[in-house]
Amino acid sequence: MASTLGSAVPPFTPHAISVSLPTWKDTVGYETGEKRVVDAMVSGYPRFFLHLAIQKLARVCELKFGTPGELCMLFPTRKIAEACRNFMVDRSSQSGKPVPVRLVQYVICPEDSSSGKSCAELHIVLFPGDAFPLAKQFWQHTGLGVSSRLAERCLSMLPSEEPKPSSPTSPRLPLKASNRHYSAKPSWSSPAVNPVEDLDKDHSTYLEERYGRNLPQGAAAGAKRAMRRRIAGVLVHDTPNDWCQAGKHDTEVGPSTRGIKEVSEDDVYLFPTGMAAIWNAHQLVLGVRPLAKSVCFGFPYTDTLKILEKWGPGCFFLGNGIDQEIDELERILEQESAEHPDRPPILALFTEFPSNPLLRCADLPRLRALADQYDFLIVVDETLGNFVNVEVLPYSDVVVSSLSKVFSGDANAMGGSLVLNPKGRHYSALKEHITKTFEDTFFDEDAIYMERNSRDFRRRIRVIDQNTEAVCDFLRSRSLAFSPSSTDVVIKEIFYPKYTTPEHYNRCKVSDPEAGYGGLFSLTFVTQEAARAFFDTLSCYKGPSLGTNFTLACPYAILAHYVELDWAAKYGIEESLVRVSIGMEGRQALLEDFDKALKAAEATLSNSDA
Repeated sequence: MASTLGSAVPPFTPHAISVSLPTWKDTVGYETGEKRVVDAMVSGYPRFFLHLAIQKLARVCELKFGTPGELCMLFPTRKIAEACRNFMVDRSSQSGKPVPVRLVQYVICPEDSSSGKSCAELHIVLFPGDAFPLAKQFWQHTGLGVSSRLAERCLSMLPSEEPKPSSPTSPRLPLKASNRHYSAKPSWSSPAVNPVEDLDKDHSTYLEERYGRNLPQGAAAGAKRAMRRRIAGVLVHDTPNDWCQAGKHDTEVGPSTRGIKEVSEDDVYLFPTGMAAIWNAHQLVLGVRPLAKSVCFGFPYTDTLKILEKWGPGCFFLGNGIDQEIDELERILEQESAEHPDRPPILALFTEFPSNPLLRCADLPRLRALADQYDFLIVVDETLGNFVNVEVLPYSDVVVSSLSKVFSGDANAMGGSLVLNPKGRHYSALKEHITKTFEDTFFDEDAIYMERNSRDFRRRIRVIDQNTEAVCDFLRSRSLAFSPSSTDVVIKEIFYPKYTTPEHYNRCKVSDPEAGYGGLFSLTFVTQEAARAFFDTLSCYKGPSLGTNFTLACPYAILAHYVELDWAAKYGIEESLVRVSIGMEGRQALLEDFDKALKAAEATLSNSDA
């Protein structure tokens, strides 16, 4: 199943959100900007790699509005563009002179008014080329940039000939990452051939809809309503057969199944990415509570920590996320209360349930008790546990999730959600503020695809849960957990909620007997050679993202923390760590593939002894 280096994952998907990095060496090459890898990239995770359509549209905007040496980033609203400008000016001012940033509004309308297409609005952030890393940070951390489908819509309404610049501007060819998160400067090279670009519109649509029929383009509001109802858990009937009814105004809804029956679709907000939901959750709590540091509890996906560090007054990082760190949290709360008796000791506590990639779960009841005692908010990212398996809302004020993962499954659309707990102490203030400030920037066409993908998510999750548990049980039986003194075992540890902090996970597990432990696990190895052999031998897709309907693996520490491996290792993210998201393949075929990979890893020990 492994695909060509740099190609879209899934293949032949115009808006794929992953990219093929088939070997350990390829992943290192991606992080170091190796030309062999960079030149092959025609796809990538959307917050790290600018889709070819976005690059092309940015080029048009730079030629039309830019001055010599300027580059740009594209956003869907003025408010977001202003937030990008403020971020760039603030961050650059901390290290020297503030960078000059210009904003331009660009409304693009179809030349043919009978085409049925509506006008599209772009907000362009223009800046000197050497300030690109700052703009890229905002794009990556917030997840608020224009989507590739919106870029395609804009391009379809522009003349086929790009405007000629009145004076030369900086060249914009496809963006490739030349190091971990953002380049010191953009690295430009000619793109490899993208097989998807050679498809006509009908063929492309056929490929995208091979997963099922979409709602018509004009039904975006109903698609979003259907998703909000699914996430709120209020749909009385929600199976693939009911898809055409889920978003209608007269659809039957009932009490929520989210652990708090009062939750309604009006407590659910949709965003263009999961990280946008997290960024907006942080902005929300900053807007309603006295200013104070937040707490990041447990080792999170990298951009969550960056958001807490770069916006607001900063955060306390309790990166292990274990029970002993709740003791440390209590000391922080006591000290901050003593020093600042006029306000709550912290703004909010952010945690993942479980965490990515170590699959640890916090003791949510204990954290909730502390939040009630010291009057701070709790924000939980439930992406990995997902609300089919766990109920975290009763312990949270705000719950966020990346819909791009298992809720979608098809890896061809991005999205995120934010849910308010209507029983929370600060619900009224949160609700009032988000009602005033919320912008719907979830592009309609992305919502159409996401709604289609999510119709059978409950059924898919059950299959994925069962497959993952079978694979993990098999691998653990061949690990040091079972044979701690063996000299021919290569797996050090399996990180999976069934084995990792199971008491905390099970406390929040839903009462349904079919509820499982999710589709993600990680494993570490006794040597780097064993880790590489295991990873390279796996025949599944290799690349970023998770929660896909197909199995997807990556050397996580290399991919997420290449320039800070020593720092990540302090929190248990070893260089040898491989993260695996299990899909819906046949269980026996999965077990055979992992057995083959494990044997290749074990062979490295005998080879080293020879």
